[in-house]
Amino acid sequence: APRVSVEHSAEYPDLRKHNNCMASNLTPAIYARLCDKATPNGWTLDQCIQTGVDNPGHPFIKTVGIVAGDEETYEVFADLFDPVIQERHNGYNPRTMKHVTDLDATKIKFGQFDERYVLSSRVRTGRSIRGLSLPPACTRAERREVEKVTVDALNGLTGDLAGRYYRLSEMTEKEQQQLIDDHFLFDKPVSPLLTAAGMARDWPDARGIWHNHQKTFLIWINEEDHTRVISMEKGGNMKRVFERFCRGLKEERGWEFMWNERLGYILTCPSNLGTGLRAGVHIKLPLLSKILENLRLQKRGTGGVDTAAVGGVFDISNLDRLGKSEVGARQSWGGRFSRGMREQNRPWSAHLPAVT
Repeated sequence: APRVSVEHSAEYPDLRKHNNCMASNLTPAIYARLCDKATPNGWTLDQCIQTGVDNPGHPFIKTVGIVAGDEETYEVFADLFDPVIQERHNGYNPRTMKHVTDLDATKIKFGQFDERYVLSSRVRTGRSIRGLSLPPACTRAERREVEKVTVDALNGLTGDLAGRYYRLSEMTEKEQQQLIDDHFLFDKPVSPLLTAAGMARDWPDARGIWHNHQKTFLIWINEEDHTRVISMEKGGNMKRVFERFCRGLKEERGWEFMWNERLGYILTCPSNLGTGLRAGVHIKLPLLSKILENLRLQKRGTGGVDTAAVGGVFDISNLDRLGKSEVGARQSWGGRFSRGMREQNRPWSAHLPAVT
């Protein structure tokens, strides 16, 4: 049956107690202008913002609060997405600026970190397959097509990148839990930010992990994005991790990715646009919080978003992903992280505010 026609103002969500980027930028005028629009796949504004409406956020932790259902989302709803992107990516203006890509790992400095503190190093990004809806909106058939196309391409990798695919639905419970405990695999999303956006539908259908035989180059399939590409190893040699990551991306073949010059690589969450690159370490530092807030670095629990730190170990990564190339993002992160390591070795008194 057709929907009853109502005034746009009657549909505008109550965002008075919300603290996320969507709520900061969604005015009644923008809502009225966009709420009757849809992408060619039928994705609407209300579907974009539902996760941000259902999850008001925390006064001290500002989340994004909006997701894309397909590549066209960022164009059809640009009046809202562009200011959200500008706020989240430190002033990057997608209307006037262009994103750059650079996978030349030889340019990297700050490649080795102190292994007294750094337990493991990883670099990850995401890639979306053009022509298929993103995870919040995809059908079962589209999700299975993502799996097929991705695995077919990855099976062509050779040398130290050669590996195999493990489908979640076909793993034993013991195999699956071991990979989760090793931080190699993803579990069913439980974060309200992800479940409200439809990421857990039909779980675990067409989800899985592809990894090389050494388990240092991994692809997550059909989690928050079509694919998550991860390079990782124990210890603090971030340069070697980044080199393997770049080589793996360059050698992937067989499909066209969602990309444009305004936004770089297109992913589900606007926080991951651009490089989508997240360079991170699992680290144990007593002075962590004080140091990070000065360096625009981000900490999470070792299990990812909405998880706790275990044994005082945190996951530290870059906050900025759009407007810098892969090398630029990794280089900036490395410099800040190295400064943070130096701060850790200063006396406690150096971290206290001056008395005036």
